[in-house]
Amino acid sequence: MPRQNVAPKLPTLPRGDQIAAYSTYLEAQKAVEALSAAGFPVQHVTIVGTDLKMVERVTGRLTYSRVAAAGVASGAWFGLFVGLLLSLFGGTGTALPLFVAIGIGAGFGLLFSVLSYSLTRGKRDFTSASQIVAMSYALLCDSDRAGEAGRILREKNLQGTAAVLQQPVGYSAPVQAGTPAPYVAPGQPAATPPSGPPAGPTPPAPTGEPKYGVRVVDGKPQYPTQPPTP
Repeated sequence: MPRQNVAPKLPTLPRGDQIAAYSTYLEAQKAVEALSAAGFPVQHVTIVGTDLKMVERVTGRLTYSRVAAAGVASGAWFGLFVGLLLSLFGGTGTALPLFVAIGIGAGFGLLFSVLSYSLTRGKRDFTSASQIVAMSYALLCDSDRAGEAGRILREKNLQGTAAVLQQPVGYSAPVQAGTPAPYVAPGQPAATPPSGPPAGPTPPAPTGEPKYGVRVVDGKPQYPTQPPTP
């Protein structure tokens, strides 16, 4: 039976090899669709969004007219539901209860919405929609199938252009805590750390003041580069 990528019940970091990275979720979704079209078992693939940000987009100004219209619409829908129940099980055989229920629901929706808005007047006079957006999306795959998935994406030129600067601990090649990974452009070899001992600080030049271990003759310091004073 093929392996199923079942979501864990508890929050768990993803595991696998990173085979591609993208700047938008649509590109990551397109890559998974390409893998599925090529016959690859996509249950081995995971999309991971990194550097999450909460974005709230303001959609418009909130006024009494917009609040009243929204209240009438919601109340009318609820009245329609109640009116259908009364028409089906009331046994009257007419549509009068339906229209009465819609009118009563619209009236109560208008009243409650306007009253609620008047109590919060001046605190939030706008409407908005919130989203959780990631700066980049990494595509992970199980280690035993990562080579095949990467080959398919390379053939379809869908490896992406975004680079994930730091990977979570759950990845197969984790980065040590507190040490961000260096940026490596796609197709370029990783940078090699410099060899040899690090260069130390340059010692300060003599200022003429006596130092520990300097010979002093008649109150004057004698440095090795100066001839001794008789």
